[in-house]
Amino acid sequence: MTAVSIDDIEVLERVKKSLEPDYIPAEGDPYMDQKQQDYFRMLLLEWKKSIHSDSSVTLQSLQDGPIREADLNDRASSETDWSIELRTRDRQRKLISKIDSALRRIDEGEYGYCEVTGDPIGLKRLMARPVATMTVEAQEAHERREKISRDD
Repeated sequence: MTAVSIDDIEVLERVKKSLEPDYIPAEGDPYMDQKQQDYFRMLLLEWKKSIHSDSSVTLQSLQDGPIREADLNDRASSETDWSIELRTRDRQRKLISKIDSALRRIDEGEYGYCEVTGDPIGLKRLMARPVATMTVEAQEAHERREKISRDD
């Protein structure tokens, strides 16, 4: 994985300075105003930074050397743990592309709105899943269609 870019770090620092330290978007605020966009940009950039940091630790562990347990059971257990760790990193690699997409949507003024219906996704959903691209209803309909096509 590539490291967090200097641009991301600079944007993160700028956004942090523009927000009050304890700011959390509220339902009464104008939806996706500059403050809310900055909040979600900060949240996404922090998440991305955390993923890169975790992946650096994994990469360093991989570079430190192979598994050297003498006991076959211990070795099998270690290899299973590594397999799980690598799958987790692969999921996080895919998550980074979703985070980058969400950041692009913020830049283009599309963040927070459903890509299917154009309706606001809602603050609660975005707080729970900042990379969400659909409202709960649109996501459920999408999953139902996906399940039906899989069953065919």
